Amino acid sequence: MTPTPDPSSIRVPGPWTHRDISANGISLHVAELGSGPVVVLLHGFAECWWVWHRQLVDLAEAGYHAVAVDLRGYGDSDKTPRGYDAWTLAGDISGLVRALGTRSAHLVGHAWGGMLAWTVAELHPRVVDSIGAVGAAHPLAYRRAIARGLVRPHRPSQLRAAAHVFRAQLPILAERALMRHGAAAVETLLRSWSGPAWRESPDLPAVASRLRQAMLVPGAAHCALEYYRWALRAQLRAEGRRFAAAVGRPCVRPVLQLHGTEDGCILPETARSCAPWSGPGSRFERLPGIGHYPHLEAPERTSQLLVEWLDEMR
Repeated sequence: MTPTPDPSSIRVPGPWTHRDISANGISLHVAELGSGPVVVLLHGFAECWWVWHRQLVDLAEAGYHAVAVDLRGYGDSDKTPRGYDAWTLAGDISGLVRALGTRSAHLVGHAWGGMLAWTVAELHPRVVDSIGAVGAAHPLAYRRAIARGLVRPHRPSQLRAAAHVFRAQLPILAERALMRHGAAAVETLLRSWSGPAWRESPDLPAVASRLRQAMLVPGAAHCALEYYRWALRAQLRAEGRRFAAAVGRPCVRPVLQLHGTEDGCILPETARSCAPWSGPGSRFERLPGIGHYPHLEAPERTSQLLVEWLDEMR
């Protein structure tokens, strides 16, 4: 039987410093390194702060204060019974930026973290300097791409790629599936969504082991699925319409999109459709042969592009 990890086991030692920060009424665990302009790193589904460990070092060496956070419900951050709606999650990040002692920061997010970065920029624009969207799409672009799949059911579509969103809606059963056999589903997602070269990489099993352990932290699986449950169910309520109106304006902040050509989760054509929600000076970087995890599959290239982008913002 796989032992249940303690939340503190997420605090992997390294050159960074771990601490807890109070923001928006909860405690968020962060790992931080360096000094200079603040860059907040937001992870995606079934991940934790550790996925940014290479970028923490690279950004710090480039003269930035890099902060990787466990989002609400993940890792060693608070696992609240509620608060997995986009409004509250955006408030978490806005509060975190202020709690770090700065008026604004650059937000870099992967997948769900990228959608959240876009949301913060729309709802709390004063705390955002720029957005880095890694394997991510704007919430409305993602929603519209899924809807297009209903019209074109026989073509490769974002609807099919989003099957995990629909599976997440099943109460209890989805949690059991995610945690079964030591959270083996996490490794399955890594392999199915990544590029072909990384699937055979000797690095993947070690990454998978780290993320499987993070998902086995008590409460983490349920909280991770709550993100998807709110995202889908809100579409059937007035809350969803209010959210769409709130984030429907063109973003005033510049956006750097880093997207792999082999991304099996957020399809490249979906990422390309985000231009209407990207501010002046935005850029799209295509990463050949890379899948859904540029920060893990090609960490050096990802860090290089992020640093070049951030240097331009100075």
